[in-house]
Amino acid sequence: MFEKLEKLQIVTLAIILAVGLVAAAKIITGTFSKDTITVTGSAYEIVQSDSARLEFNLSTKQPDRVSAYNLAQKQLPIVIKYLEQKGISKDDIELRSSHGYYNYKQSANGRMTNIVENYVHNQPIVINSKDVNKIKDISIGIDSLISQGIEINVMQPLYFYSQISDLKVKLLEDATIDAKQRAAAMLKATGNRVGKIQSVKMGVFQITPADSTNVSDYGINDTTTIEKKVTSVANVVFRVK
Repeated sequence: MFEKLEKLQIVTLAIILAVGLVAAAKIITGTFSKDTITVTGSAYEIVQSDSARLEFNLSTKQPDRVSAYNLAQKQLPIVIKYLEQKGISKDDIELRSSHGYYNYKQSANGRMTNIVENYVHNQPIVINSKDVNKIKDISIGIDSLISQGIEINVMQPLYFYSQISDLKVKLLEDATIDAKQRAAAMLKATGNRVGKIQSVKMGVFQITPADSTNVSDYGINDTTTIEKKVTSVANVVFRVK
């Protein structure tokens, strides 16, 4: 009787194992058919800025507002002549609205009084050019006007690349291709292949100086350098075959 019972238990166990293996096989097959792989691809290109802008102020300081304005009007032609000698045409020179402020004298104890000490007049000037190196040279050399008694306050020149929209499209495509190549390399050892794309999520673009490795979750848009690196990232989900 015990032998029959043992045989019955063995048969029962075998049936349970068989059913389990079939079920497991179905689970594995079902999961495999739904398998995906998520890969991040990237691509970059080095570009040269093709336009630039430089902003600076012609600043004068005189005892009163009228005198400060008149001195600025006297010095302005000298500044314009300097720019033209550097190859900037009048059409590329923009005079913006002038502004200024009063400086007040301080008392012996350091408190501000209502007595005017002088007036500072600022004439903003903006120059634009397709010659980015010319803008760079002017931003460095325009301080030489100080030797003529002209006070110039120069801002950081800005450099732009006009084809950035088209480049972003190309780099996004390249980043997607890179993601597929990475996925194929990762799956090669498993004997699987890359299937169709299930979804693509574009990352933010990083426009940085050419030698920079900085990244930001919000993206970077560098305008301080002539040579830039434009980087695209794509997060791609592929089916696995």
